[in-house]
Amino acid sequence: MTDVLLAVGTRKGLFLGRTGGTAGASRQAWTFDESPCFNAQAVYSVAIDTRGPTPRLLVGGDSAHWGPSVFHSDDLGRTWTEPSAPAVKFPRDTGTSLERVWQLHPAAAEPDVVYAGTEPAALYRSEDRGETFELCRPLWEHPTRARWVPGGGGEGLHTVLTDARDPRALTVAVSTAGVFRSADGGASWDPANSGVSAVFLPDPNPEFGQCVHKVARDAADPDRLYLQNHWGVYRSDDAGGHWTDIGDGLPSTFGFAMAAHPHRADTAYTFPITADADRVPADRRCRVFRTQDAGKSWEPLSRGLPAGDHYGVVLRDALCTDDADPAGVYFGNRNGEVYASADDGDSWQQLASHLPDVLCVRAAVVG
Repeated sequence: MTDVLLAVGTRKGLFLGRTGGTAGASRQAWTFDESPCFNAQAVYSVAIDTRGPTPRLLVGGDSAHWGPSVFHSDDLGRTWTEPSAPAVKFPRDTGTSLERVWQLHPAAAEPDVVYAGTEPAALYRSEDRGETFELCRPLWEHPTRARWVPGGGGEGLHTVLTDARDPRALTVAVSTAGVFRSADGGASWDPANSGVSAVFLPDPNPEFGQCVHKVARDAADPDRLYLQNHWGVYRSDDAGGHWTDIGDGLPSTFGFAMAAHPHRADTAYTFPITADADRVPADRRCRVFRTQDAGKSWEPLSRGLPAGDHYGVVLRDALCTDDADPAGVYFGNRNGEVYASADDGDSWQQLASHLPDVLCVRAAVVG
């Protein structure tokens, strides 16, 4: 039996789906809670932390009235706790305030550590599983920061990657500053964008300033990363030291999402979009593209997905995998539709429709 929890963050709340019992192994029969958590709040980030004996859900919610906050649940979303003081807050001397929590990431090598990425672009570290966070000052005070420019969706730190081999190794991505790496636990940071283009700048190959949309780590080779850029799909084989274009074979190299298979080497998924000025699925078709050879080739995955003209765009955190075998692959779109595959992406079923705008999707085996 395989019990999987699916968390769908939308513009108006968090929707939780579950599969389990005798149907759990096939992940074909799903049930969703009758009403969303955080009704009327925009949920931009979700993490399902399965490192401890009890799974913990973490949510970055954004109330139009009360502002952003981080909540947690230790009973799979039945009840939620919000700290009495803000979990993520900019120190007074920074002269700024929190607009959004874009990312919540349980660290790969430290059981109680959770990282948060925010807007304005900053990295926060928690050592109590996401109940309190502290600003990473060296990245906030990086000498290049004054020249970072917000992207179309704001200046967000939307990707955090940790390395199970080394808790001091951190990789983050910022729109629009690019990828930055630290080898000393966040005490110092260097840009890591060599080979990634910035077609919208006078110099298309700057040290920083790229509009990176998402980065994912290969399951078998931790030094292999996949990157979806604002125009361009790339791979790095040296943990971001240099990037190689792997966009050949895709109908468009513009897009937001990138996810890696949880177990299989050289396997990643993306959802191409026609263009930055025409944000609909490439060729107006609902298709996930998969590589199984680290980007040398790509194949469209559409069995079970809508066959006609389609306009549902998948955002950067709205494509994910679970940790089952074979892998579940999931995505939600701005049409309010959620789709799932229980066979590595070979076939799909629709799990939900007519939801609010889907902002993020996360799934994990929880029992």
